Amino acid sequence: MIRALLGTALSFLALSVVFGGLERAFPARRGQAFLRSELGIDLLFFSGQYLVFSGLSTALLAAVEHALGLRGLSLAAWSNSHPLWLRAVVALIAGDVLVYWFHRACHHFDLLWRFHAVHHSVERLDWLAAHREHPFDGMVTQLCQNLPGIVLGLPFEALGSLIVLRGMWAIFIHSNVRLPLGPLRYVLGAPELHHWHHARVERTLHNFANVAPWLDLMFGTFHVPEGEETYELGLVDAWPRGYFAQLVRPFGVRLWDRPPGALADPVSLG
Repeated sequence: MIRALLGTALSFLALSVVFGGLERAFPARRGQAFLRSELGIDLLFFSGQYLVFSGLSTALLAAVEHALGLRGLSLAAWSNSHPLWLRAVVALIAGDVLVYWFHRACHHFDLLWRFHAVHHSVERLDWLAAHREHPFDGMVTQLCQNLPGIVLGLPFEALGSLIVLRGMWAIFIHSNVRLPLGPLRYVLGAPELHHWHHARVERTLHNFANVAPWLDLMFGTFHVPEGEETYELGLVDAWPRGYFAQLVRPFGVRLWDRPPGALADPVSLG
């Protein structure tokens, strides 16, 4: 447990230095302070991800890999005859396609939206707010992203590298950062694209492919916002303030709801 706590603390420090530095140097919304309302809630989401739910996601992926092997659904024997780089590219593209359609489904079906709305309840985007995510939503997303690699029998090292790289870029696109990425934003995504996805509208219809915007281009859901980021973020409906209240909200338990935009207290500890 001590090692897990130390690892979480070191991860927080490293991310603070890297992404916090980018936010100070290239802010998308100038004047947005890190010590914001609901900072404590997002710290709890960050801690929960690193200390509990990342382990559960790993266990889920391992269980799926074992089940596919038992049922003879693994393509590892066939794919091993192909170069590792090719298998990794196929797994990456297929995973992005699955994530895109799952994400789009989360905005379409009420049952999935209940869980996904936790992530969209953020009203001040920064690198820490990227971690506000219901564990069900996060684990299914991880399953979609990694299922093709599991089916193709990619080695753990390859899967782990993909998870880390995609995870870091996902944090970047949530950060309060605006950088001229040029054509790269059509391949890997950019903060301005994903920030628009968090605009306070009724279940946005744009930019579902967080780190693969070419899919949005392909399926007609791509949008580049113009000008400075002055639009409001978050949900249009009332939403609970606390960490545990948000975890149980998808199950119909209503606790401490507040109207959208009502960020009055300086720092909430959940």
